[in-house]
Amino acid sequence: MTTAPQARTTAANRRRLALVVLCFVQFMLVLDDTVVNVALPSIRNDLGFGAAGLAWVAGAYYLSFGGLLLLFGRAADLLGRRRVFLGGVALFGAASLFCGLAQEPWQLVTGRFVQGAGAAMAGPAALSLITLLFPGTEERAKALGVWGGIAGLGGTMGLVISGALTGFTSWRWIFLINLPVAAVALALLPRLVAESRAPGGVRPDFPGAVLGTGALLSLVYGLTRAGESGWGDPLSVTSVILAVVLALAFLAVESRTAEPLVPLSFLSFRTRAVANAATLLFSAAFFAMAFLLMVHLQTVLDYDPLTAGVAYLPYGAGILAGIWLSSRAVIGFGVRRTLVGSFLICSAGLLLLSGVAPSDGYTSGVLPGMLVTSLGCGLSLPALTVAAVTGTTEENAGLGSALLSSVQQVGGAVGLAVLVSLATRRSEALTAERGPERAATEGFSLALTVAAALLTLGAVLIAALLGKDHRREPTLEADRA
Repeated sequence: MTTAPQARTTAANRRRLALVVLCFVQFMLVLDDTVVNVALPSIRNDLGFGAAGLAWVAGAYYLSFGGLLLLFGRAADLLGRRRVFLGGVALFGAASLFCGLAQEPWQLVTGRFVQGAGAAMAGPAALSLITLLFPGTEERAKALGVWGGIAGLGGTMGLVISGALTGFTSWRWIFLINLPVAAVALALLPRLVAESRAPGGVRPDFPGAVLGTGALLSLVYGLTRAGESGWGDPLSVTSVILAVVLALAFLAVESRTAEPLVPLSFLSFRTRAVANAATLLFSAAFFAMAFLLMVHLQTVLDYDPLTAGVAYLPYGAGILAGIWLSSRAVIGFGVRRTLVGSFLICSAGLLLLSGVAPSDGYTSGVLPGMLVTSLGCGLSLPALTVAAVTGTTEENAGLGSALLSSVQQVGGAVGLAVLVSLATRRSEALTAERGPERAATEGFSLALTVAAALLTLGAVLIAALLGKDHRREPTLEADRA
C-alpha cells in the first residue's frame, strides 16, 4: 500500500523528470536557431547553394517558428497542451530527418521550414506544461529559471556542437542528432504529464495565422530576391506588394474576429509597441551578424568548423556577464537608459567587428568586437523582455511573451534576408576588382555597419518614445526620466 508521503515523493519525481524532458526539447529547439551557422560553408559546397540563397537555410526556420508561434500557442490551449507538444516534437523530428537526408537546396529549405512549424507547436505547449506542473510561486520560479538557462545554453552550444559534428563527421548530423531527443520525449512524456486544456477554449484564428505568415514569407522572399537580382526584377516587386496586401488583410481580419491572434488594442500600448519594434531591429542585426560572422571566419579567415565554433565561446560568456549586469542596471538607471546604453554598446561592438581584416588574428581582430557586442547583447535581452511584457495581466501575459518570441524570430528572418543579400551583392560587385577574399571582407563590413546603424536607430527610438504610457495599464516604475 502506498502511503501519502510516498505518493508525494513519486509525484515530485515525475514532475522533475518531466521538467528534464521538456528542457531537453527546448534545448533542441533553441539549438536549431544557431546550429546551422557553423555548417553553412559545408552545406553550400555539398548542395550548391548561392550565397544569398544560403540565408534561407537559417531564415526559413526563423520565419515559420515566428509566424506560427501565436497560432499554436492558442491551439495548445484548445486542443490539449500535451497533444500539441507531442505533435510538434514528432513533426520536428521528421523534418530533422528530412533535412539530414536532403540532396537539393529546396529540400533542405523545405525541411527547415517544417522544423520551424514543429518548434512553434512544441515550444509554447512545453512552457504551458511547466507552468501547470509547478503551480507554487517558488517552485515555478526555479523551474522557469532552469528552463531559461537551458534555452540560453542551447543558443551558444549550438555553435560548438555544430562545429564538432561538421568537423568530425558531416553537417548532416547537426539535424540527425535531434532524432534521439525527439524519440525519448515522445516515449516518456505521455507517461509523465496528464493532458490539459483551457476550459471553454476558443477557436484558433487560422485565417489570421495564414495571412500573417503569408505576408512575412512574401516579404522575406521579395527582399532576398531583390538582393540577388536587384529591384528591377518583377518577382521581387510583386512579392513585396503581395506582402503589403496580405498584411492589410491580416489587420482587417484581426479587427473583426472575436478571438484574434493579437488584439489590436494589445499592440497599441506604447511601451510594448516600442519594445517590440526595438526587438525587431535588435534581432535583425544579431541574427544576421551570427550568420555572417560564422561564414566570414571559415571562408575568409580560414577557420575549420570546430575552431569556428570554439571561437564563439567568449560570445556566450559575454552574454552571461551582460545578463548578470542587466538587472542591476535596470534598478539603478531604469529600463530606458539601460536599453539606450546597451544598444549603443552593441552598435560599437558591431563596428569593431566590421573592421576585421583577413590578416587580423583572433585575439587582436575578432575577440574585442565579439566581447563588446556580446556584453551589449546580454544587457539588452532582459531589459527588452521587461519592457515587452509591461502592463500585461494573468489573461494576456502569455500573449506578451509569445509576441516577443515571434518578433525575435521574424526580425531574424528579415535581417538575414536584407543584410546577407546586401553583403552578397557588395562582394560580387568587387570580386573582379579586388579579388574574392577582399571582396568578401568588404561585403561583411558593409552588412555589419548597416546592422550597427539599425541598433543606433533602435537606441534613438527607445530614447524618444519609451516612457510612461498614460493609460490605465501599469507603467515602468523602474524607468526614471
